[in-house]
Order: sequence, then C-alpha cells, then structure tokens
Amino acid sequence: MEPKTKVNAGNGKQDMVITRDFDLPVDLLFKAFAEAEFLEQWMGTKVLKLESRKHGSYQMETKDPKGNVAFRANGVIHEFIPEQKIIRTFEMEGTPFGVQLEIYAFEPLSDTTSRLNMHVIYESGEKRDQVLQLPFAQGLNWAHDRLQDILCKLKKGK
Repeated sequence: MEPKTKVNAGNGKQDMVITRDFDLPVDLLFKAFAEAEFLEQWMGTKVLKLESRKHGSYQMETKDPKGNVAFRANGVIHEFIPEQKIIRTFEMEGTPFGVQLEIYAFEPLSDTTSRLNMHVIYESGEKRDQVLQLPFAQGLNWAHDRLQDILCKLKKGK
C-alpha cells in the first residue's frame, strides 16, 4: 500500500515539501498541531510546553521505560494563523541535523476534508539528506495515519 503522506525532496536541494490529505475538516486538523492534548496522542510524546501563538515556543520529549530521555525537540513559533498557517523552527536535541524551518499550511478541500502542506527547510542539503537516510518518510506517514485515526474517532464522538 502506497503511503498517503507524500515527501518531495529534489536532488541537490536543502528543503522538502510534504503533502497529506485528511478526511478531517480543517479546524480539526489544525487542532492536531495547535493543542497539546491532540499532539501528544498522535505523536506519542509528552508536550512539556506549547504556546500556540506568534512568538510562542514549544518543547516535547519522550522517555524510555527507565525514565531516560529518548527524544527531545523544541522550537519557536514565528507565525500562527488559526486554521491556516503555522511557521516554526524545529530542533531535535542531541542530533547533528540542526535547526530547521517548518511552514505548515492548512487547506480546506471540503467541509469534511483538508490538506496539510509542509515546507521544511534545512541549513544545508547535507543535513536534509541525513534526515532522509533515516526512516523519516515511513515514520511521518505512520504519525499522520495515527493523527487521522485518533481525530476521526473524536469527530464521530461529537
């Protein structure tokens, strides 16, 4: 089965464009990225801080069963337009990938469907290519599948 999340990363570039259509209204899709309770569910990580506003910041972490930090990420939100756009930095601590700029555009396709367009810009093509050598696309598709499943259940419960 072909992944629903599409990653377009042209050779010799330092960015990538990621697109995914969801069977969710745009307001609910936006909440998945703007509200900690939803973000924690589909990402499977603890949100330590999330200031969903212009000049806000965020921090997330995941601990292993022994309580050791296995993943920590943080960043600053530069633009926050509800149900339309989030521009933020993203840094995964303890990795060589550096800080990346992420532009999330939320597009309504109908009353019940929407599209997420992500433009991710890295410091260099080399850093972007290091990320692409990981199971990045598969992990992102898996996370987006979880987002779809969790929020569809929530939508049906309304």
